[in-house]
Amino acid sequence: MAREPLKERVKKAHQSPADVIIGKKGVTPEVLREIEARLERKEVVKVKLLKTAVAREGDRREVAKRVAEALGAKLMGVRGRTFVLYKPRERQS
Repeated sequence: MAREPLKERVKKAHQSPADVIIGKKGVTPEVLREIEARLERKEVVKVKLLKTAVAREGDRREVAKRVAEALGAKLMGVRGRTFVLYKPRERQS
């Protein structure tokens, strides 16, 4: 079975509900672990920042970049307070 192209998977992620929501506590180690776990399962993850998180963390684009960098993921896009991350699974032979 052929895998769906990355571009299509990112498009679907933007259109679907968020996988992880970052709340008033901001970007915590627990949030990073949850995003990382979902990236390992799905490769493409949508994250939403609540208004309280933006107030605490600052610029939404900078938050998205920091999260992506911390997880070694690629930031695929930012729309409003949501962003999509991509991290390919490590293939085991």
